[in-house]
Amino acid sequence: MDAHIWMGSQHIVAQNYTERLSPYDGRVVSRSAECSAEDAREALLIAQNAAKKGRKIPLHQRCAWMEDVASKLREQREAFARVLCDEVGKPITYARIEVDRCIETITLSAETMRTLHGETINTDAMPSGKASHAYWRREPVGVVVAITPFNFPLNLVAHKLAPALVAGNAVVLKPTPEAPLCAYKLAKLFIESPFATPDALSVVYGDAEVGSTLVSSDIPRVISFTGSVSVGNIITKTAGIKKVSLELGGNAATYIDTSADLEYAASRCAIGAFVNSGQVCISLQRIYVDASIYDAFALKMAEATTKLVIGSPYNEDTFLGPLINDEAAERAMNWVENAILEGARPLTPPHREGRIFYPCVMADVSESMRIVCEEVFAPIVSLVRVNGIDDAIEKMNNSPYGLQFSVFTNNLSHATKAIDELDAGGVVINDMPTLRFDIQPYGGVKLSGVGREGPRFAIEEMTEIKSIVIL
Repeated sequence: MDAHIWMGSQHIVAQNYTERLSPYDGRVVSRSAECSAEDAREALLIAQNAAKKGRKIPLHQRCAWMEDVASKLREQREAFARVLCDEVGKPITYARIEVDRCIETITLSAETMRTLHGETINTDAMPSGKASHAYWRREPVGVVVAITPFNFPLNLVAHKLAPALVAGNAVVLKPTPEAPLCAYKLAKLFIESPFATPDALSVVYGDAEVGSTLVSSDIPRVISFTGSVSVGNIITKTAGIKKVSLELGGNAATYIDTSADLEYAASRCAIGAFVNSGQVCISLQRIYVDASIYDAFALKMAEATTKLVIGSPYNEDTFLGPLINDEAAERAMNWVENAILEGARPLTPPHREGRIFYPCVMADVSESMRIVCEEVFAPIVSLVRVNGIDDAIEKMNNSPYGLQFSVFTNNLSHATKAIDELDAGGVVINDMPTLRFDIQPYGGVKLSGVGREGPRFAIEEMTEIKSIVIL
């Protein structure tokens, strides 16, 4: 079992590495290379040279590149799903779904790039102008640095690599150390494709020193990061004059209106709160329920939660597996126990078996409790009484985060009010805020970040507009 890095198209077996243990059973499942700041600088220089070639590669070849990777990934679907299951403990059924979404993300990137174009400009539209042949077009930025997290270590890598590469850029990827083999195997498909731009992709692992070297360098034009607010803040201060796209998580909330179908809402909220063990940036964390239906909904929410299958991620019917590490499980239990001491009431009993934290529905919470006001990133959801839609919107917006919110209602005026007044990057009506289609723009406001992902929108972030005038 080797630890690998990619320096452009050159495969290197790392001499120094850290063993990656399965979050479920503690087995050694892969190795994460320990790279240095010098490795990061070398990768950036390789990317800088590759970017000069990449912008000259015809679009049909770049699109064929994406389609080839998607095809190979489809052939290796089960192998990639097993790696996800091994490295991050993702239940196998949901691991397969992530592979399928990754295939779609790569395919969408090629389809989007084929139709992306500029337009002509009427330069004689104002008295100060005059007639000319004028237009604008999009060109690759050059070098993109991509830094990705553990919770979706395949699809979130694809959301950065595919748009960047199909647009003609070169990329240095620093993936999560929790899923080194996943990143290596996906990069291998890109690098070894017969349509690949030589040296256009490098993969380095490492700590804050490696990340800082990549971010502070003058070589990259775009930094695309998904992760914590604290690291995003450091990146913003360190990057200098370059584009920075940050997806920094959230504290997703929903409102259950009196007109909602409570059975449906409870079943969808249970999925949204506990899928991937709550380790989702748009995991449902706050449920605001109209006071007149609070008790009825709380009962249905608890019932829906107890039906979820918990256990080994290798079992086909498992819905919820382990958290990523012991620290995450300990933090979840501490937050719940502290909330109970402060007066919260668990509707499902707090229970932990190693890294598996059983889904916990909390009632009688207050706005000051950490399980409500901070991003918990664990299978914990809180129910809060409110007096109507206005009260719900005010409380939902009373957060430093604004990634995605939702409302369950059959009242059209309440739906439109939520769309107009909720302060978030995305609003979902009649489903969980955890809903994401990869074709959509995805990103948030406030501390949830800047910029948008989704193939079309990421390509726009990773290209520059050039204006041309011919007289």
